[in-house]
Order: sequence, then C-alpha cells, then structure tokens
Amino acid sequence: EKRIKLKRVYEGSMEVLQLIEKLEKTSKQQELLLAYLSFIPVQELSDRNKEGVAKHKLLETGLSESSLKTLIKNGIFEDFEKIVSRFAEYPDPVGEIILSETQQNTADEIMRQLSEKNTVLFRGITGSGKTEIYVDIVNQVINSGSQVLLLLPEIALTTQIVSRLRKVFGKGLGIYHSKFSDNERVEVWNGVLDGSITFVVGVRSAVFLPFQQLGLIIVDEEHEPSYKQFDPAPRYHARDVAIVLAQKTQSRVLLGSATPSMESYFQAQNGKFGLVELLERYGDAELPQISLVNLVEGRKDKTIERDFSAELLVALRGNLERKEQSIIFLNRRGYAPYLNCQVCNWIGTCDQCAVSLTYHMGPKNMVCHYCGHHESAPRLCPVCSSPNIKAMGTGTEKIEDDLGYLIPEARVARMDLDTTKSKNAYFEIIERFEKGEIDILVGTQMLSKGLDFDGVTLVGVFNADKMINFPDFRSPERAFQLITQVSGRSGRRNNAGKVLIQTANPQNRILEYIVNNDYESFYTTEIQDRSSYNYPPFTRLIEVIVKDEKQEVAHKAAAVLADSIANYLGKDRVLGPEKALVERVRNKYVFEIWIKLEKEKINMAATKTFLMNEKINVMAQKAYKTVQIIFNVDAI
Repeated sequence: EKRIKLKRVYEGSMEVLQLIEKLEKTSKQQELLLAYLSFIPVQELSDRNKEGVAKHKLLETGLSESSLKTLIKNGIFEDFEKIVSRFAEYPDPVGEIILSETQQNTADEIMRQLSEKNTVLFRGITGSGKTEIYVDIVNQVINSGSQVLLLLPEIALTTQIVSRLRKVFGKGLGIYHSKFSDNERVEVWNGVLDGSITFVVGVRSAVFLPFQQLGLIIVDEEHEPSYKQFDPAPRYHARDVAIVLAQKTQSRVLLGSATPSMESYFQAQNGKFGLVELLERYGDAELPQISLVNLVEGRKDKTIERDFSAELLVALRGNLERKEQSIIFLNRRGYAPYLNCQVCNWIGTCDQCAVSLTYHMGPKNMVCHYCGHHESAPRLCPVCSSPNIKAMGTGTEKIEDDLGYLIPEARVARMDLDTTKSKNAYFEIIERFEKGEIDILVGTQMLSKGLDFDGVTLVGVFNADKMINFPDFRSPERAFQLITQVSGRSGRRNNAGKVLIQTANPQNRILEYIVNNDYESFYTTEIQDRSSYNYPPFTRLIEVIVKDEKQEVAHKAAAVLADSIANYLGKDRVLGPEKALVERVRNKYVFEIWIKLEKEKINMAATKTFLMNEKINVMAQKAYKTVQIIFNVDAI
C-alpha cells in the first residue's frame, strides 16, 4: 500500500505551524497539509507520523495529486510502501477452549498414540466435540515449536470453523482455499514459508504449502471423496498425500471422522493406524431419533405432496411453530434432472456429453454438469413445437420452490454449488442460518460436512434409495456416510433431534444400520463383501480411462491396452474394457479398464513402470495417436 508521511524535520508543533504559514500562498498545497493533519493531529505527529496516511485516503477528497508531487519534490512529504495484509484484522487470542473430562481423556489418548504411531484414526460420533479436541492437540503441537495443517473437505466448512479457531489462534492462523484470490493465497504461502503462520486451515491443495517445521496434519472428515483431485491433473488424494508427506517430514497424521472410510478403519483394526474412539455426544446432547418414511405407502394413500411425505410436512410445520430450524438434504442441484416433452418424448441433452441437461429454473436454462455447456430452456418442444414440456425429477432448487408453496410462511434458503459461487456466499448463508433468519435450509452434500447449528432439530433426507443403489462398489459406504453425517446436524444441543429418511425400500439393510447408528455392523458386513469380491482394502484398484473423439478408436485402443495388461498380470486381474457410466464427455468417448492387484503378491513399482510403458506403446501407434489414457489409482 502506498503511503505518505511528513519529513521528520516537521514532526514538532512549532515546525508544522511554521510550515502551514509558509504554504499560505499555495492554497492547494496548504489544503493537502491540513488534510494530512486531519488524519494525524499536530499533538500526535511525533508518535504517529512514521505510520503515515494511505495515499488514496489523502486524495479521495478531491485534492490535487500534482500538488502532492510538488510537496514530495520539495522535501516536505515523502512517499513509501507498507505491506498490508489482504485479510481482515483479527483480535488477539482469548485463550484455550476448556474440554470436558471425556474430551480431555480422548485428547490425551490421541497424543499418546501419536507418540507411538505415525497415523492415528479418531472416530468421534457427530456432535462429540471433535473440533475442541483438535484445538487442544493443535495448541500442544504449536507450543512445541511445530506447524500444524488442518485439512477440511469443503470450503463451506472452513467458513464456520475458522470463526471459532480465530478466537484461539489469532493472527497465527492462515486460511487457504480456491475462493481466495492468487494474491491472498500467496500471502498465506509466504507466511507458512517464513514461519509467521503456525497453523493453516485449508482444503486439499493446502497439503502442498511449503511447511518448514511441520509437526502434525489433521485430516477432518477423512472419508470424504472431495479430498480426491481427479480432473484436471495433478491427480491425488489429499489424505494419502498427507500420510506420505508426514513420513518425509517426520511428522504425524490424525484422521478424524464420525464415519471413517472402510480403508482407514481396516488399517486401524489391523494395527497399522492407531485408533481412538469417542462414542458419546458433548454435554447433554443425544443422538437424533432416525425414522424411515415409506414412500410406496404414501403414494398408495395419495398423501405425498410435491415429493414431500405427510410425515415430513407435519414435522416441518411443527418445527416452524416451535421456532426451531430444519434441514432438507438432497444430493442433486438444479430444479430438475431434465426437461421432457409429454407429446413426442423429447429430452434436452448435451451435444458434447451423453447426459441430459439439468434444468435450472432461476436463470431458465439447461446446464450440463459435466462440461458446463448451457442453453436457454425452450418454451416449445424443438422437435414437435408442443408447449407441453415438463420438468422431470427433483433437485434442490425445486425443493426450495415447493416449500414456498407448501409452507409459504417459512423462510427458506438453499446452499449448493449454484448459490455459493461468490467469495462470501458460504459465510452469508451460514451466518443467516446461525442468527435464526432462515427456518429451513435446503442443500446438497456440503450440508453434511461437519457444520454445527444450535437450532436444528429436524433433518429430512430425499432420494436415499438412489444413493444406495448407484452402480459403484462404494455406494453403500457413501450412502451410510452421507446420511449419517447429515443426520448428525440435528439435535446438537439440549433439544432432541429428529431425522426422517424418505425411502421406497425401508427394509434395506444399509438404512437399518443408519437408523440404529451401527457403524460396527455396517463395517463388518461391508468388509466381508469387499473381501469376497476382491475390492479395496484387500486389493489395490487402478482405473484406466481411455478417451478419443472417435468411439471406434477409443474402443480399439482400450482393447489393445487391456489385452496387453492381461497378458502381463493375468486375465483374472483385469476387467473390461467397458463403456463408462457416462460414455461421452466433452466430445470424447470414454472406455474404462479396471485392474485389481493383491497387496502382497504384486511388485507395484514394476507394475507401474509396465503400465506407463504400455501407455506409451499404444499412443505411439499411428491409429491411436489422438487417444488420451489416464491412470486413476485408488486411495490407500
């Protein structure tokens, strides 16, 4: 920041008064001097003149810049630059957070295990006070002279947790995520490098900051898939990078989650990771009561209104009367998954990807969530000119709109990728919800990730069945984690919490585990299935993606590559090639090959070298020179 100050010879009262008289004949220069003295009074010059006044503040009243230049030239003023933080000023730390006896015992046990193991898994149920325990551990590590990195899976989560951490760590805390400008991130980078920032809170890319004295990396919500960067390169999983980084820097890793990933819990059960569990909520808070709402019966009885069951509507209205808050969770943004002509069955599709275009009612356009292509929603069917076009399915925008019709007196807001594009959008929505200015908050998975709201006593879950039945071996795990996590937003203080999960299949065993909050039984069942079908954590899984603008070329290149890999590793270890779930993205056809490798019998270094060589061999062939081949190695 450019600043202006008086030369030291004019810092005395007599000297500056004589200077005012001297400038009497040059009124504009005198005005500038008087303006400067309005910021720093004569009696304070000796103490505050060295700070000076920001140049833009001095000139913003319409004073002459040429007069200022003359005063500088004549040796009355001098200009200089001062480094000013782009971040707001924060108060000095107010002290440590006081832990309960249970929390203190847990923190002590974590520190004990960190002294013995490089990596410790901390399983603490939702509402158990993991953040306060992190603070105690971070304080201990910082006081020992080391730096700490706390990784969070979502920018929305940094918004809420940072306001708490600032009170404890003050200016020693740095925040690092993509909503900040390049200059703001550079400031954090330099602070980490010179040691002025001892504690960083950031999303996955923060793992690459230049720590000089790293002592501990905390990976909160370690199960979250958003820690994985896939496209564009570099492709990495921040949790795994953290573990490797800790090995290289002789530091430690603490993995935290209420619903740990199968891989991490498996490593803890086998003794590779330490394990600390906290299975009670903080204070008097109890886990919410979770109930399943049968949509099949609701449709049969015709009690469902705009995708809302009668039970959920009654609960939402009851909450509103009691002035308590509610959350509606649906992991699909937009108004509806697609538009459909009721006469000729036309469906709006992306011309670059093999997917339907999601309808967004606000801007009245259709958007591809894979490539970003968007176009205006048609009033008439582009095929048969019928006006009978209907939005099919449900997204968060439609839920918000439906609530305006069903419960018009409720103050409803939405938190998803579409409403949080601006830098401060997360903070504004969360702040309004914390202040009680929002009765019902509708949102996607970003709502499930560790947010803490005192007034929430009801959570409604839409589309649980689609999450569970998605064609991916991790779908049961992902559904269990998401629904359990979002359920944990309810009843976090003295008021009892309630969760209603709308489903067409209440007998599903995954939902039974969720209702009973039974992670151990879920893990036992799921790990047996993984073992039977040779999926991680019993094997390493490598996904090979082959892309080309011509479908035939992509298919043939994938087949050649799959044959060569099968000849080297054995056919039992290679699956495919098959069309990807979305077979065309950004005008390129996509084929997948899956490789399953046992952890003990395979030389991974040799296998990786072989795969890279085979990739080069295929792409060196004239017929496949346009093909793109990507290796995606599964986590842990």
